[in-house]
Amino acid sequence: MSALNLPEVGSDAPAFSALNQKGETVTLQDYAGKVLVLYFYPKAMTPGCTTQACGLRDSKEELAQYNAVAVGVSPDKPARLQKFIDRDNLNFDLLSDEDTSMCQAYGIWGLKKFMGKEYMGVNRITFIIDEAGKILHVMPKVKTKTHHDDVIAILAARQD
Repeated sequence: MSALNLPEVGSDAPAFSALNQKGETVTLQDYAGKVLVLYFYPKAMTPGCTTQACGLRDSKEELAQYNAVAVGVSPDKPARLQKFIDRDNLNFDLLSDEDTSMCQAYGIWGLKKFMGKEYMGVNRITFIIDEAGKILHVMPKVKTKTHHDDVIAILAARQD
């Protein structure tokens, strides 16, 4: 697998402008003053992505204790993202990155392998961005079942 070119901890988070599930433009600046848990996932409404999203949904109050909000990013169209939100009662924004510009800016678009086939796609990676827009933490190996707990542990450690 080719090495991904991820932004480094301490660097400015790449600016972005993307449509959310409602077709509204959302930018990095919209989250100034909050800790942003920006997570990239391959495809809405697939099993692993659903597990990951529901874990964050159920952790919204805990995230809020750390002044944090979750936002998911995938190459899906806004209409599919809205279906995902409606189906699973998700309580946070999902961003559409149809042209993969955001994935490329964050360095998570890369070669993947599945059942012996190689293709370009989204690597499941999470960035925790601080209130000032700096990369606080990069989670390159995400486990969908424990992702929310792992994020909260990172946020809790920051408080110590």
